[in-house]
Amino acid sequence: MDEPATASKPQETGVVAAAVYHGGRKIADIEIDEAGEWAKREGHVVWIGLYEPSKALLERVGRQFALHQLAIEDAFKAHQFPKVEEYEDSIFIVARTAQMVDGHIAFGETHLFVGVGYVVSVRHGASSSYAHVRERCEARAERLSEGEDFIVYAILDFIVDNYFPVLDAINDEVEDIEDHVITTTMGKVEIEQLYTMRRDLLHLRNAAAPLSDVCRRLERSDIVAIDPVMRPHFRDVRDHLRRVEERIDTMRETLAFAFEASLMNAQIQQTDIARRLAAWAAILAVPTAIAGIYGMNFEHMPELSWKYGYYVVLGATATICAYLYYRLRRAGWL
Repeated sequence: MDEPATASKPQETGVVAAAVYHGGRKIADIEIDEAGEWAKREGHVVWIGLYEPSKALLERVGRQFALHQLAIEDAFKAHQFPKVEEYEDSIFIVARTAQMVDGHIAFGETHLFVGVGYVVSVRHGASSSYAHVRERCEARAERLSEGEDFIVYAILDFIVDNYFPVLDAINDEVEDIEDHVITTTMGKVEIEQLYTMRRDLLHLRNAAAPLSDVCRRLERSDIVAIDPVMRPHFRDVRDHLRRVEERIDTMRETLAFAFEASLMNAQIQQTDIARRLAAWAAILAVPTAIAGIYGMNFEHMPELSWKYGYYVVLGATATICAYLYYRLRRAGWL
């Protein structure tokens, strides 16, 4: 007979939630030191959520479920590459999380220990709370009754779904940059912003692409604690990851085009300025040449004694300059 549900207990530092489920329904909130006994009971699943736990807390959890010491070390140090590792009777999964913080992508990590009768999630850095995942699972008892493999799927699906708001936010910025490039040349600040966005998108792709391989292994290999019935669900997560990668590649290409377009605009402006300067130099060369001739102080210059000579020279200079201006204007140099 199932034990009646008890009131929630205050959790210690680093423990977000610790509960045991049977038949998809929550039986009780539990203490870490009793989690191992609950997990050994037939049909019971212990789900523990930790956030940046201490080494001592992780080792206590490890003793409850006989977790491998190397996996505990990885979960404590964080900064791990997305992966899935198999041990004798458990698996260790690493996934990267992402959130927008102050206009930039902030990355975190989630480590999952999964075995028969238990799931332990360990969060580090920027990451949405998995309280929503727990609430959704508890609201669907028939799905939660499928056990620890469904919990793993729900968490991974939640991580991937949280990539999309990040991509939407970046996409708005990409469109603004694209519009800005069309109308004007990018300055140093805009170029730095573009470079930062491309770098963030590359980091996000480096987080999403390996997670696709993790889901492929969960889907296809005979990993402990993953029921064959649940394996197609990880294919759905892979489909979402494929969409994430496609959007990332599209935005990176757009940003690269924006940068190239900005360079082309700058080159066009420089060429236009050079043409204008060359055109004005050609126009100014006429009075400069004429003034240079009359500045040579030759003794015999007949027009110097002609009373209309000054006006004729000025008129000829103005006419030639006006003609050059007209021709250069028609050629698009002015």
